[in-house]
Amino acid sequence: MRRTIDAMSDPDGRPDPFEGMPPIFGDLARMFQQQGSPGWEAARQLALGVATGHTSEPNVDPVDRMALEQLARVAELKVADATGLPTSRTGRGLQLVAATRTQWVQRTLDDWRPYFDLLATSLDDTDAGPDADLPGLTGDAMAWMAPLMKMVGPMLLGLTAGSMVGHLAQRCFGFYDLPLPRPAGDEVLVLLGNLDEFGREWSLPADDLRLWVCLHEVTHHAVLGVPHVRARLDALLREYLAGFEADPGGLESRLGGLDATDPAGFQSMLGDPEVLLGMIQSPQQQAMLPQLQALVSTLVGYVDHVMDRVGGGLIGAYGMVTEAVRRRRVETDQSSRFAERLFGLELTQAAVDRGSAFVDGVVERAGEEGLERLWRSERELPTPAEVDAPGLWLARIDLPE
Repeated sequence: MRRTIDAMSDPDGRPDPFEGMPPIFGDLARMFQQQGSPGWEAARQLALGVATGHTSEPNVDPVDRMALEQLARVAELKVADATGLPTSRTGRGLQLVAATRTQWVQRTLDDWRPYFDLLATSLDDTDAGPDADLPGLTGDAMAWMAPLMKMVGPMLLGLTAGSMVGHLAQRCFGFYDLPLPRPAGDEVLVLLGNLDEFGREWSLPADDLRLWVCLHEVTHHAVLGVPHVRARLDALLREYLAGFEADPGGLESRLGGLDATDPAGFQSMLGDPEVLLGMIQSPQQQAMLPQLQALVSTLVGYVDHVMDRVGGGLIGAYGMVTEAVRRRRVETDQSSRFAERLFGLELTQAAVDRGSAFVDGVVERAGEEGLERLWRSERELPTPAEVDAPGLWLARIDLPE
């Protein structure tokens, strides 16, 4: 049976599989079994609390909203002209909306929920029944640890999803800091509070920084709005996420050293992203990662190229802003890097340089006209080997189909 973050009850319908379990584990497990989509709501509340520091956020100033809308119109026209791609998916026009962290969290959790549900499904070891043997567990230990071991992976995922999205909301500028597909639509949220705070830290002109981010968001939205590009990236992400495997033995080794009466120890384990990744990475994922990473590197390299081509003549402090924002991208914080690793992205400097080298190689050999073929059809998407050798890509796409 398919399991989502909300569906974490005992699969056999027993009255209370956590009876006799040490209180800290039983209480945590029951938190995910309350009525009303408890697992997802717990993740949502955690994300909102982390994002806002449990304080009320002021609404965005209407003047700032209107200023962003004006910059977005400029960015939309310039990106459409430079790429030849439609910037609107619906035909009604793209709308960049100045949003609060609360609004960004709500939308992002909804947009990414299918991916988190897929992760929860892959963590559910459907072949292991309630009486399945777990290494090193016997007698009384098996009585309370077995149901915990079956549930704790998805439970950790719910908590981690909330924490991850909450921390991202403290840092992200818009929808596409992580180049993940969003549901069809033409509303893109921009976090002006984060943007302005970053601008003050780096002494960047506010309007130049805002226009830079508008170009970034509009270009990503245009490329990910190409149906076959979006479909390919979504398929690769789903294949990667479905490849995660629960590792009860690995989790047991982590739980084995904990004092069940010490909440601080358990909370510390929950706060360590390496726990979740160490539990569930699989060799199958490593085998398909080159395809995902090749597409993401190409996408990032292309976006950077378009922005350099457009922004240099449009933004007075373009070089200064670009240096600051791109340094921030590759010197990201732990929560952002964890999110990249969870989705198989890892936007390291090497990955960014790889995409840039591919795009530069295509332009050197075939000009901007050759680069325009990149998103023309699924056949034109480069293979991992071609990303490292753009001449091979050009030779292949010129061959008769």
